[in-house]
Amino acid sequence: MSQATRILLALVAGLLLGIALVAVDPKVAISITGVTQPIGLAWLHGLQMVIVPLIVGLLVTGVGAAADAARAGKLALRAVLTMVVILWTTTLMAALVMPLLLDLWPLPPAWSEALRRALTGAQPVGTVPTLSAFFETIVPSNVVSAAAGDSFLPLTVFALALAFAITQLPEDARKGMTAWFQWFTDAMLIIIGWVLKLAPVGVGALAYGVGARTGAAAFGALLHYIIIVSSIGFIVLLMAYPVAMLFARVSLLRFARAVAPAQAVALSTQSSLATLPAMLRASEELGASPAAAGIVLPIAVAIFRATSPAMNLAVALYVAHWLGVPIGPGALLGGICTAAITTMGSVSLPGTISYIASVAPVAIAMGVPIEALGLLIAVETIPDMFRTVGNVTMDVAIATGLGKRATDVTGGMPVPD
Repeated sequence: MSQATRILLALVAGLLLGIALVAVDPKVAISITGVTQPIGLAWLHGLQMVIVPLIVGLLVTGVGAAADAARAGKLALRAVLTMVVILWTTTLMAALVMPLLLDLWPLPPAWSEALRRALTGAQPVGTVPTLSAFFETIVPSNVVSAAAGDSFLPLTVFALALAFAITQLPEDARKGMTAWFQWFTDAMLIIIGWVLKLAPVGVGALAYGVGARTGAAAFGALLHYIIIVSSIGFIVLLMAYPVAMLFARVSLLRFARAVAPAQAVALSTQSSLATLPAMLRASEELGASPAAAGIVLPIAVAIFRATSPAMNLAVALYVAHWLGVPIGPGALLGGICTAAITTMGSVSLPGTISYIASVAPVAIAMGVPIEALGLLIAVETIPDMFRTVGNVTMDVAIATGLGKRATDVTGGMPVPD
């Protein structure tokens, strides 16, 4: 049984147990939450304790990987720059579209109120900036204080500056520093792996409290979450089609037919890496040279997640809507920047780890409680399908566009840079 399945079963079992005990004896059922709630929160704190060092390490290694890719030549550099533009574009899209979706189809007030009561330990974290304070605090005056105070955006800016500074070191020093941060990151991932082994216990404990306090409303709320957040991933997927039409100069129908096999593999495996051969075939079928696609697509699989910043921001905005946390312009801008920047640090991580490592910093930067993430991670399988299919579709669109342009410039096979 996979870890995701165990976590999902723990979620369902916890919810059903809470609902059943409340029907038998409400006082006893609620009193039990005095035990289950601390257990669930302790598990969440175990995840939270490694977020700051993990993101610093991931950003350094992620930026290092992007810099190494860019050094491979002009085509690789154009690929990295194109991916960065798309990441920011999809993040801004989510910031605009997600509030509209929640306005058009909000979580029913009774469900939202019940869920707020259920997550009694959910408290805002970090410092939520106003729009004016955002620009004053984006550069940290004391990085240690920023880390201690969960001021995540200033900390992310420092980590990004450190990552770029390391890329400017002499080769031996650069490789040594990057290797150290890679080892450090690997150690943090081992700790997260230990904590995630206890995920069924933590998720089950949290789910029991939610089930006992909300009843069947919890199932409806989780379904609402899946549909709303998956919609953002689906929009990113749709954005790949005009990108292919305008950037790669292929017809909509031709692109759809060529990318469909790769989408099928992505849907079944939920892995961009496993879909790489199918993506290469699709790009070549659309007119990209094998040499160009062989450069762009491995870079895309390694460092590019088109859906990640948009869907990570969408999750944070959904939790804010769920818990009634107001999001002002400063908090939204902080979430946008954190989502777009930290996505470079989510390279090649398992789904459950990348979910916490990517979403929690965005939520913290916006002042959104992260306790709800302990429940939402259990139903991430379906949104993760949209993440993978959207990533693969956009990868093929970019690889085809860059591959055809490289061929057009040289009049044949692209010349290695």
